[in-house]
Amino acid sequence: MNEDTLNMEVRKFLKQVGVTSQREIEHAISKAVESGKLQGSESLNIKMTLDLPDVGLKHSIEGKIALE
Repeated sequence: MNEDTLNMEVRKFLKQVGVTSQREIEHAISKAVESGKLQGSESLNIKMTLDLPDVGLKHSIEGKIALE
C-alpha cells in the first residue's frame, strides 16, 4: 500500500463529500424555508454517516445547524 496515494485518494473523496454535502444541505434548507416548512430561525439536528463496508467501518457524526 502506498501511503501517499491513500492520503491523496481520501482527501479527494472528502473534498467531494464536503462540497456536495454543503450544496445539498443548503438547498434542502432553503427549499424548506421557502415552502414554509421551516421558519428560518430553527436549530436543526444533523447526522452524517460514513460507511466503508469493505473494512467494516461505520462511523456517525451528529451535530446541529443554527439558522440564526
